[in-house]
Formats: sequence, structure tokens, C-alpha cells
Amino acid sequence: MTDGARLGWTALGDRTRQPPVVMLHGGPGLPDDLGDVAAMVADLAPVYRYDQRGTGRSAWQGRHRLARHGDDLAELLDAWEAPEAVLIGHSYGADLASRICMAHPGRVAAMLLMCGPFTGDWHAAYRAERAARMSAAQRQRLRALKETPDRTREQETELLTLAWCTDHADPERGWHRAARDARRRRPVNWAMNRELGGEGQTHPLDEHLAELRACLPARTELLGGADDPRPVSALASLALRLGRPLTRIENAGHEPWSEQPDAVRAHLRRFVRDAVGAPGPGRSTG
Repeated sequence: MTDGARLGWTALGDRTRQPPVVMLHGGPGLPDDLGDVAAMVADLAPVYRYDQRGTGRSAWQGRHRLARHGDDLAELLDAWEAPEAVLIGHSYGADLASRICMAHPGRVAAMLLMCGPFTGDWHAAYRAERAARMSAAQRQRLRALKETPDRTREQETELLTLAWCTDHADPERGWHRAARDARRRRPVNWAMNRELGGEGQTHPLDEHLAELRACLPARTELLGGADDPRPVSALASLALRLGRPLTRIENAGHEPWSEQPDAVRAHLRRFVRDAVGAPGPGRSTG
């Protein structure tokens, strides 16, 4: 990057085709975890994924700002020789994609917002639903781990498992998925999480929805898991305010591709095919 940061990225598919798909992972402070999602559409368009600065293969010791993270993608598109891209953002990545769209509108050809961004007064409902999906002992243990300074590797894994186990529609499978992810999606950059989370609270996306709606590409959609503990009603409200469609994936939580891969694959392939003009069933390539 122009400020000296080095970002690690991965590409799938034929990189000569335009526009590419770029996937923006969640967090903030977590490494990229969208490999399974990228594989669903890599035959339709080249798919780029990258670890946001400060996570995974993208080491960074400086301060974190939302605008800088948006500029990172613009610089990556330059490096990939892509004038514009189809953005698919998940969770915090959907918030980041929205901010990138406002800062660099000419570079976003289409946008799919998955399980985010959540706007409005949704936190209380999320906390209540999350608590309802945990036992009293689990809630107590999670609070204790959050207050533990200098957590060991085992304690950090336990904390993340407890924090993520409620994100799934199926509680039993959700626990196993959360435990797996807690081992894989590490280390968490908690300083990055605090800095970007704090900036997001100080300058919420809610204050810019009119601006966002004005610069959205024509092909913009939202997708959410019907059983996400974050209220899907908040996504429905945002979709209404933006004038864009929302697709609910039944029997799925915050990572719908892990619980309903066939439904998510079908939706993503239709979206990407329409966004890039890729041929589909019954379409001529001539």
C-alpha cells in the first residue's frame, strides 16, 4: 500500500475476466474466512479475497481507520488492474463495503451485503437473543473470560467458541462450528476491533443512508440468515430504506453458507452471473 502496509491476497478463477468479484470478510480484527464462499462462484468470474490490514497475512502495527481500509481496496483494485469490482461483504465486511461504495462509487459494479450491515436500534434485541441461546453457566463463563487479562491460547479459544456458538441456527452443530472456527480464525486483533468498532459507533452508517442509497450500483442486494441472532428485521428495515431486495435464508444463522450451502450457492451464482454478464443455463455465449 502507499503507506507501506503489505496485504496478503488470494485469487481464484480466470483473472483476465472483468469485472472481478472481491469478498470482504467480517470482523473487524479477524482474518479472511470466505474461501468456501469464493469457491461457489469462481467459475463465473475471478474472485479475490484478502486479509484486511492487521489480520492474517496482512501484518500492520499502526492505527486503524475505516477510510484507510476503504482506500486499501481501491489500491488493491489498481494492483489487480480492475477498474471496478463486484463486492460481496459479510457482517462487518458488509459495513465496510457500504463505506467503500460511498468513498469510491465508480469502482463498485454491484454489491451483495450478507448478514449486515445492521443499522438502527438492533443491539438490545441481539443481546437478548444471544443470551437466550446460552445457558447461565455459559453466560457467566463468557463474562469472566472477557474480563481476564492476558488470556492463554486455550482461554482465547474458549472465549471465541462461547461468543460464536449462538451465531448458528442449529445449537449442537453451532457449538462444533464455533469451536472449529475459534481454532482457525486466530489470532484476533483486538486493538483493531476496538479502534474500528469505536469509529463505527462514533460515525454510524445510519447517518449516511441517504448518501449510500444515492451511490448504490443498480444491482445491489441484501442476504441474511433467518435465524441470525442479530435481528433479520433490522436488515429488512435497511433494505426498505435503501430500496433494495432482501433474501432470507431459512434455517441459517450468521454464516448461512455453512448451514444452507445449496441455497446460498444458488443465490450467489444468480447474483454474480447477472452482475458480470456470465452465461447461465439457456443463455447463449455468442
